[in-house]
Amino acid sequence: PGIYVCAKCGHELFSSWAKYEHSSPWPAFTETVHEDSVSKRKDRPGALKVSCGKCGNGLGHEFLNDGPKRGQSRF
Repeated sequence: PGIYVCAKCGHELFSSWAKYEHSSPWPAFTETVHEDSVSKRKDRPGALKVSCGKCGNGLGHEFLNDGPKRGQSRF
């Protein structure tokens, strides 16, 4: 339980309450802690490249409409 932060700068990214089990080997989250927790840019259809909103450290992707509920995204 707690807050997941950027490994590079400590900026708050995700909360454990937004974490869920997914078939991916990586942790999966439905939303960020703050609106400015991450920055996003288009990467490919259905996915956005995600970086730390403070320092720009690469965090992976946001997969659109791939969350646990219809219409939710997965980080």
